[in-house]
Amino acid sequence: MNVYHKILVTIDCSPVDETVLKHVAALAIQNEAIVYLLHVVHSHTLDQNRALTEIAEIALSKYSQQLRDQGIAVEVIMRSGEPETEIYNEIQQQDFDLVAMATHGHSLLESVLYGSVSRSLKYRIYIPLLLIGSPQ
Repeated sequence: MNVYHKILVTIDCSPVDETVLKHVAALAIQNEAIVYLLHVVHSHTLDQNRALTEIAEIALSKYSQQLRDQGIAVEVIMRSGEPETEIYNEIQQQDFDLVAMATHGHSLLESVLYGSVSRSLKYRIYIPLLLIGSPQ
C-alpha cells in the first residue's frame, strides 16, 4: 500500500535542499509518488526578482533532473510573493499527501527577522509535514 502519492517539496536554494531531496527521493521511490518541487521567489525589486528567479530556475532544473534520473516523476512549480502565503496556497489548491521542507535555509538572524515558514505551516495545514534540518 502506497501512503504517499503526491509529495510537495519546498526548495529554498540553500545547501539543505540536497538533504531534503535525499529523504524525499527514498519516499517517492517506495511509494511511486510524484514529487512537486516548489520555489517561491521573494524579492523586493525587479533586479532582485530577475537574479533570484535565475538562481531558482537553475536549482529546480538540477533537482528535477536528479529525481528523474532515479525514475521519479517530477513537477516544478515556481511562484512569486511571500513564501508562507504562496506555499500555503499551493497546499490548499492541491491534494498533497506530504509536505517536506528544510527547518532552515536562512541564518539565525534571518530566521528571527523573517520568521519561520515551517513554524507557521505546522499550525495551519492538516497533512504530514516532514521537517529536515541541515547536517552539522
